[in-house]
Amino acid sequence: MCWGFAKRIYREFPSTTKEADLKVNMIKSLDSVPLISMRKFSNRCDRFIDAYRKGFSGSMAAWATKKYRGHRVIPENVDALLAEFHSNHPSK
Repeated sequence: MCWGFAKRIYREFPSTTKEADLKVNMIKSLDSVPLISMRKFSNRCDRFIDAYRKGFSGSMAAWATKKYRGHRVIPENVDALLAEFHSNHPSK
């Protein structure tokens, strides 16, 4: 996610084929990612990792991380969460 942020900034630099310019632009774009954004990206990744460890699939992990975005981990009552997910998304 941080890489995507930096990549968006990098694309705003003028095109060049010089390796030195490419390196300077890359470093500037990586340095431009705010610390608060890095922390938010890190917390989101932590929630996804926790959801995958608890056995969630990709769509279930995305749903749980969106629902519990104020927390670093998914609550321990995984069975109730899975039942709620399946009741809200019967096709998945």
